[in-house]
Amino acid sequence: MDKLKIKNRLAQDKAMLWLVCLLAALTAVPLFAILGEVFLRGYDQLSWSFFTEPTPTAYKAMKAIESGEPIPSGIANGIIGTMLMLTMATLFAVPLGILCGAFLAENPKSRFAQTVSYLTDLLQGTPSVIIGIVVYIWVVVPMKGYSAIAGSVALFIMMLPLIIRSTEETLKILPASLKEAGLALGCNRASVMLRVQLPAAFGGIFTGVLLAISRVIGETAPLMFTALGCSFIRFAIDKPISAVPLLIWEFFNDPNLQELIWGASLFLLLFVLTLNITAKYLAKKWNQ
Repeated sequence: MDKLKIKNRLAQDKAMLWLVCLLAALTAVPLFAILGEVFLRGYDQLSWSFFTEPTPTAYKAMKAIESGEPIPSGIANGIIGTMLMLTMATLFAVPLGILCGAFLAENPKSRFAQTVSYLTDLLQGTPSVIIGIVVYIWVVVPMKGYSAIAGSVALFIMMLPLIIRSTEETLKILPASLKEAGLALGCNRASVMLRVQLPAAFGGIFTGVLLAISRVIGETAPLMFTALGCSFIRFAIDKPISAVPLLIWEFFNDPNLQELIWGASLFLLLFVLTLNITAKYLAKKWNQ
């Protein structure tokens, strides 16, 4: 009887293992289908000019199509605009997010900390289009124009709760002995946090920053209300500027440029994939 029960349990265990593997494979099918479609359609568009030249006008694309020539492709204006806005957003979101996350980790029972934690969760769940509209009212209207500054403010607001949460959770899993040792040496709480706990949590915090960047780099809706877009390379932060997600949207709305969607999408996917792989690697190395 005992042998029969053992056989039944082993059979159930094997059946559940196969079921889990099957469901995992089914979950991965859409991902690989998307990656495969984008790669097959966009890999031949990747070239040196694709990364160094601005987006062609609809007239140039139409003339190229009429003459049977390939469309002169380029997304340099979108790449520069994306990097410029991400850099400005990261410079403000990282220090503020780390300090806020450290405060929440050190004062979990404080009424103020609980309020900030609730607002962080609320901000993290806010649709990006709402953030874009709010930043339009806060920044675009007072400045009387779209700009890279407005776009970076929208990205900053979206990045902030992710960095706060990653910092808070990383600090919470640190050994209590680190803090106790610092306090025992006569350091105050601020010195222990800045010189002991934050350096020890660097790997997890940096991983959270990379994940926050990969989360916002593909956002289109908030940039439509703030950065607007630009057809040439621009470095001025107080003027309308382009971004790769905005270019994809513009390509989709122009029949003459729709073929360029795949190259821009492939670049964006590869960039996000690289950030995610880097974040996973750093998290694994930090945990070890």
